[in-house]
Amino acid sequence: MTRTSVTMPTRVPDIRKGDTVVVLVGKDAGKRGTVDKVMRRRGTTYGRHRLPRPGASSLSQAHVVVAGLNIAKRHTKPRQSTTQNQIAGVPQIQQGGILDVPQPIPLSNVMLVCPRCERPTRVRHTELANGQQVRVCRHCGEPLETVA
Repeated sequence: MTRTSVTMPTRVPDIRKGDTVVVLVGKDAGKRGTVDKVMRRRGTTYGRHRLPRPGASSLSQAHVVVAGLNIAKRHTKPRQSTTQNQIAGVPQIQQGGILDVPQPIPLSNVMLVCPRCERPTRVRHTELANGQQVRVCRHCGEPLETVA
């Protein structure tokens, strides 16, 4: 007996850089912010091992960095920068201190906010008359991006 497997296309995250999202769980639950970066992690590690998590899709490993949310403190020591950044042969010294660094949030823990109706919404994909694919709000039916 041979098994035939159907390969499904990889699903692209519905949240993009510049979108406004609301955090659903965690210490920042209910807060809104703008997405700075979307990270689709394909070859992530599972614990200390270099194996993908069993049953994990590429979407479940996606994370977003939201401006001003999920902030972690980083304690840095002062250090000299590389020789390429030297000015007139004098090494530059990077100042030490406590830095606020935004940490990634799993994509499943945030929800897109529609810019028209200001409600957290899921995304529907539709095709316009000119053949362009757009993301659409499930509540108000308006496109989430401006159509040129």
